[in-house]
Amino acid sequence: MFCVPVPNNGLSQRMLTPRAMLVLLALGLTVSLPMAAQADVSLAEQHRLTFAARFRGTPVVVESLSRFKTPQEAKRTLLTLAQGGVDVIIGTHRLLSKDVVFRDLGLLVVDEEHRFGVAHKERLREIAAHVHTLTLTATPIPRTLHMALAGIRDLSVIATPPRDRLAVKTFVARAGRDLVRSAVLKELNRNGQVFYVHNRVEDIYETADRIQGLVPEARVTVAHGQMSAADLETVMSAFVRGDKDVLVCTTLIESGLDIGTANTMIVDSADTLGLAQLYQLRGRVGRAAEQAYCYLLVRDPSTLTDDARRRIEAIERFSELSSGFNLASMDLEIRGAGDVLGADQSGHLAAVGLDLFMEMLQDALHELSGEAVEERIDPELKIDADARIPAEWLPDESLRLRMYKRLASSRDLAEVAQLAGEMADRFGRPPVGVERLLTLMRIKVRARALGLALVGLRAGSAQVIAAAGHEASIPRLRAAAESRAFRVQSAEADRLRLVVPRGVEGDAALTLLEDLLRQGSA
Repeated sequence: MFCVPVPNNGLSQRMLTPRAMLVLLALGLTVSLPMAAQADVSLAEQHRLTFAARFRGTPVVVESLSRFKTPQEAKRTLLTLAQGGVDVIIGTHRLLSKDVVFRDLGLLVVDEEHRFGVAHKERLREIAAHVHTLTLTATPIPRTLHMALAGIRDLSVIATPPRDRLAVKTFVARAGRDLVRSAVLKELNRNGQVFYVHNRVEDIYETADRIQGLVPEARVTVAHGQMSAADLETVMSAFVRGDKDVLVCTTLIESGLDIGTANTMIVDSADTLGLAQLYQLRGRVGRAAEQAYCYLLVRDPSTLTDDARRRIEAIERFSELSSGFNLASMDLEIRGAGDVLGADQSGHLAAVGLDLFMEMLQDALHELSGEAVEERIDPELKIDADARIPAEWLPDESLRLRMYKRLASSRDLAEVAQLAGEMADRFGRPPVGVERLLTLMRIKVRARALGLALVGLRAGSAQVIAAAGHEASIPRLRAAAESRAFRVQSAEADRLRLVVPRGVEGDAALTLLEDLLRQGSA
């Protein structure tokens, strides 16, 4: 089993993961040793404490493996793990090393999947070849999301936020001294703490000095990935205890840190960060019942690239709780889906487009599994008719678009009828334009069943063209046309042009065309 849950920020570690682990342990299965691989040192240690607290009172032994451990401690942990004395091992990429041996691995939990590269995932596949795998991420990388949408992986979306959780208010602004000072003081005045994200180690200490000069009353500290394990642990522990007010840091904090008193985040040069990074960073604030704020600072909006502008607009737009899946979908659109079997985890399918590629992938999967591959015919309708869902009947634009999409993707008459009933029940009696649209969708369904590539109706004339391999429908349609007072203007092996009976026009002609297709498919 390979499942990719998309949890709301802060929910996966506290609720989902421990329960999944406990189920395997309680069942007493042969494969019974869960493991969590975590890409961040500080978070790995935080998880160890969280899981130890959740499993308190049970015989479950929880250990961790990261650079916070001394060589002697790491060696003891590895020995106990190989002997089966550890039930849950939590660690960083260190868990992917060749010297890590599991006696009986049953569950592999990959947290923050977007932090792992292709080489790491190849190693994970070696470890988890016959093991249940649970991948946790609030923002699936494009390839993972694409594979889930294509049916290669299972996907579950956890959209219910924790109780009393408020959406983070997000602002995009040009970098400025007054804004930074105001945001920091506002948080300090309510006894809170601030993250200031500056993702360049070479001048991070200069940035910290500048923040200290702007807000002399704040206690400022620095954290980045090039610090020694002891120094990083000291800094993070001081911030968690509340001994420091402002943490100037790189993106190392983006994964899962849970500090309830830190409710303001300022991201410097936000346009240089990826969409998933921005969402993960914003998730570090607002972890309690307090209203949280996230300020995305950009140098000059006029100099942003198109992709950077789309990322910033997306993170500002999707600021509600549980919006990670929407952002991941936007990221998939911006960056592309990458290679399913190759090394690229993103990249555009410019040659065929995403929708067509997914259809082709589904066909390939069916063919490999020995199933029949469904032939896809999408008839083109060239019909003069005012067929639409009017805004005065359905004012919500997004809902109108959703209804158009559902109608266009209807595969049979039952789906069209069901949608017609649903719209009448939700929005009232359909107006004439909607009735025409429903008629067009029925015509399209019948045309698909006949194998027609085109159906036209305009200026008293009707035309049908058969798709390759479906020319046999033309003689049947000709016979049906002659029995319904149509006059055959021209006929070829794969097409038929008809003259509509005199006096029949508008909706009556549309109904007559639908009857023709119904009789031709009988």
